[in-house]
Amino acid sequence: FYLGGVQYAIYVPIFGRLFPNAAKFAAKPIREKVKDVKGIAALCGQVFLDQFVHHPLLYFPVFYGTREMVMSDEPNLKRCLDTYRENMTEDLSALWKVWVPSTFVNFAFMPMWARVPWVAGTSLLWTCILSTMRGGDVSHKGDIEAPFPTGSTLTLVKEGLDEMFASPVDLDRSLAHVCISGAGPDRIGHVAKMARTVADAGGNVTHSKMIRLGQEFTTLMHVGIEPEKRGDLIKSLRDSKDLKLLNIRASSLTRRQTGYYKSSIVGLKIHVIGPDRPGMLANIAEMIAHRGMSVEDITTELRMGKDNRRDFVVNAEVITTEKMDEKDFDSLLAEFQILKDEMNLSVVDIRVHMM
Repeated sequence: FYLGGVQYAIYVPIFGRLFPNAAKFAAKPIREKVKDVKGIAALCGQVFLDQFVHHPLLYFPVFYGTREMVMSDEPNLKRCLDTYRENMTEDLSALWKVWVPSTFVNFAFMPMWARVPWVAGTSLLWTCILSTMRGGDVSHKGDIEAPFPTGSTLTLVKEGLDEMFASPVDLDRSLAHVCISGAGPDRIGHVAKMARTVADAGGNVTHSKMIRLGQEFTTLMHVGIEPEKRGDLIKSLRDSKDLKLLNIRASSLTRRQTGYYKSSIVGLKIHVIGPDRPGMLANIAEMIAHRGMSVEDITTELRMGKDNRRDFVVNAEVITTEKMDEKDFDSLLAEFQILKDEMNLSVVDIRVHMM
């Protein structure tokens, strides 16, 4: 109703009367548009009214009010307006980053009848981006449902992009580094006790992997700590009565040495899914090793796929100290395509990060 009714009324009949030459300006070629001072002024006026009057004073109150009525068991108009007031600065900033450029294009080039379809298309694109990055994110369900950017949805997209293009970091030279591992009967509170012991000793957990396998709980944790506090950290972990069941082991880590140290140049994230069968991880790991790449992190899991098929999932982060040009990337993709065909893989996704 809002997109097809309210926005149509604003963008076509109302703006058509307030700016009678808007349709003629949109139909002009760019060369004539640049010379039309009054037309440019009218364009800026339409963008201002839409983005700085319509959306702050009408769209967002309607959005927050509708969400309150649909998602709350006891709708409270004052509460939803208070929420909008708290989020106003962030929401409007996010809105303008996306919609001010889009609105300029809309009012400058679209004929009157195409203004609402342009808005609908931009809204659809925004929703597709959110759905791709955050589909199934129940903790932000209310934010994802917004067809226009809010502060929360823009943050979600940024987080998704950061995660997509992030790469591993190397050890901090100024700190001592400790690898903590343990395995024992699963009990509630193991993670909390380990993390508290590390924090109280002045350590900082960076990379960690903790998982329950049957009745056993296994943990692997990297901790960075000031060199003079390293001994106290290890002693605290070994002496803790609460952690006895995990058989904690701690060992020092040093930077990887290969005669001399080369900085990583290229990082890759490899995501593979296929029907579970022996040899999948071995084949992928051998391909990575054959390419002279180093595995920074690799995880595997079994999950139910389509038609109740048992799928094997591999997520690997690898790095290389050698430069890779377009031919190298094409060759790597070709090898994975061969593997995909041979093992009937359903997904092979490789993302590259230049360091």
